[in-house]
Amino acid sequence: MALVLQACAHKDICVWETSSEGEQLVQKTEFVPAEKKVVIEINSTEERQTLTGIGGSFTEATSSLLAQMSKEKRQEVIDAYFGPDGARYSLTRTHVGSCDFSRGHYCYDEVKGDTLLEHFSIKVDEETLLPLIKDAQKTSHDGFRIVASPWTAPFWMKDNQEYVGGALLPEYQKVYADYLVKYLEAYKAKGVDIWGLTPVNEPYGNGNNWESMYFDPPYEAAFVRDYLGPAFEKAGFGNTQILGYDQNRNGIPEWVNAMYADEATAKYFGGLAVHWYESTVEWQPDMLTYAHDKAPGKLIIETEGCCDAEVPHWKDDAWYWKCEGTDWGWDWAPEEQKYLHPKYVPVFRYARDIIGCLNNWVNGWIDWNMVLDRQGGPNWANNWCLAPVIVDPKADEVYFTPMYYALSHFSRFLRPEAKVLGVKCESKDVMATAVRNPNGKIVVVVMNQGKIPMGLDLAIDGKHYNLSITKEAIQTIIIK
Repeated sequence: MALVLQACAHKDICVWETSSEGEQLVQKTEFVPAEKKVVIEINSTEERQTLTGIGGSFTEATSSLLAQMSKEKRQEVIDAYFGPDGARYSLTRTHVGSCDFSRGHYCYDEVKGDTLLEHFSIKVDEETLLPLIKDAQKTSHDGFRIVASPWTAPFWMKDNQEYVGGALLPEYQKVYADYLVKYLEAYKAKGVDIWGLTPVNEPYGNGNNWESMYFDPPYEAAFVRDYLGPAFEKAGFGNTQILGYDQNRNGIPEWVNAMYADEATAKYFGGLAVHWYESTVEWQPDMLTYAHDKAPGKLIIETEGCCDAEVPHWKDDAWYWKCEGTDWGWDWAPEEQKYLHPKYVPVFRYARDIIGCLNNWVNGWIDWNMVLDRQGGPNWANNWCLAPVIVDPKADEVYFTPMYYALSHFSRFLRPEAKVLGVKCESKDVMATAVRNPNGKIVVVVMNQGKIPMGLDLAIDGKHYNLSITKEAIQTIIIK
């Protein structure tokens, strides 16, 4: 029996869909019939947080790979992420000095004891990283914000004198603050303004597997209060958002308690930075709500999330829709935490987390590497991961995985300064989030994780739109 499609009866909406059946951000005018229906209620009068942006990260891994591609292929990827017909990334991240997704260790002043930072230089970033950021700026019509994160202070400022592990020596706090100011100044001189900065990435460390530096909540809070905040103000960077913490959501309470302990400390923090690696299935709404309730006027930015512990599957769209992905905790999480690290569907892991975050006070969401190779690198620590775009420099080929299209459903249509709206959607398989964009249009993103199509009764302020979503699909609905 032939499948009878139902034409859209609503002329004031526009629908885009990506699905496991092969659709890639396809504009829909006809919809599959569905036996089951879910009600999605949007309350346009319930304005919650303001959206800062959605996007991904500039890393040396990404920039060095694109530098090996042909000029045409490199620009194709930049257009796909920043062009007006692409994902339109509006919030990005980069690393200050080296990280695991670098070609090796480096900082901007490797001369031990150079407390005046006379040898400071960002020359290494000028090879591939800064040129990529500059070309993205030229391509983007709306512009984008950048959050910068150091994985460590220069090795000689730490108690172990190494790039990996150790803590910042108290006597080097002022020098480290000056070092970060010099970074902002150097990038600004190249035409790149840094919107936000975290004092260090993952202050609890990463098992000493790659660049890291230990900070506990009181130490980082005092460093920001006594050194970093005042240094930024003095140098004219008082509007740069200092985002504390920058690690997994389960640690939020002790960090925001320290960050916002008193006005003298809280005034220097623009907000909180968090990662998702504590679980592949839980977005921990109680933790996010705790951060919001502690300081409703402060930002919550998801600064890093990627489908980790995987080597990319090349030109195999079906795999990205299968429940086959595993994360770092699949093998070695403690037995009592195994339930937090099941196998996952890469497409759903992205969409589920973004929806969960937006519905629980998060202002911005940043993916990790924009581009990796077929091994999931380059990465000096052999810490392989997935990325939305995979390239083969030798063959000069680009593969846009289904994860790229999943992210685009959010980044392309949910714009900075949008107001996140109240949403109700009671379903095991269907999730939804909604915003009112600055142009006044309401945008709803819906995900159907189920194996069958689902009817949608989209109710906005009492007006109903009867639609449907394909099985295993993401849909963006724009109310014109």
